[in-house]
Amino acid sequence: MIKLYWAPRTRSLRALWVLEEAGAPYERVRLDLSAGEQKSAEFRAINPMAKVPALTDGPLNVAESGAICAYVAEAYPDAELAPPIGDPARGRYLQWLFFSPGCIEPALLAKSANISVRPESAGFGDFDRVFDVLENALATGPWLLGERFSAADVMIGLDLHFGIDIFKLVPSRPALRAYVDRCLARPALQRAKAIEAAGV
Repeated sequence: MIKLYWAPRTRSLRALWVLEEAGAPYERVRLDLSAGEQKSAEFRAINPMAKVPALTDGPLNVAESGAICAYVAEAYPDAELAPPIGDPARGRYLQWLFFSPGCIEPALLAKSANISVRPESAGFGDFDRVFDVLENALATGPWLLGERFSAADVMIGLDLHFGIDIFKLVPSRPALRAYVDRCLARPALQRAKAIEAAGV
């Protein structure tokens, strides 16, 4: 069985959401970050970066929230959270899965730290371009792959929720706002948020 190592108010919410979407049986192990439990030798054997989320599935260890989303989507194909290999939508799915850590997160970090980066020097290009691209992709929606919800929506949906609603760094454009609202309405995300709020 999957064992998820997590903590509230971290990227663990992505892992909770994707596991709830998949209907996967899993055990939660909450780490107390303020007590430094993530720095223990036992946990660093699972994730040497000493961060959450991380999961184990038998002898397998997976860290990084994007990798966890991809792993769960592949491990539970009946949930249809990833187009299978050979599906024409597979390439676009992978692009969006990597767009989150490769473009959105660095753009949000640069904006929050007021760092000016030349677009040709930054892997994410520039802040406005990142969200212009997302707005364009979501204009026909409802999901990044059209009618198909995927693990990529878990990654990007939470990025936009945090960017717009929590950190208030991303302007609430109509297409982005509507997409975030669709994500927040999903029962699996509501369950994940309830788990996070309860802290168990």
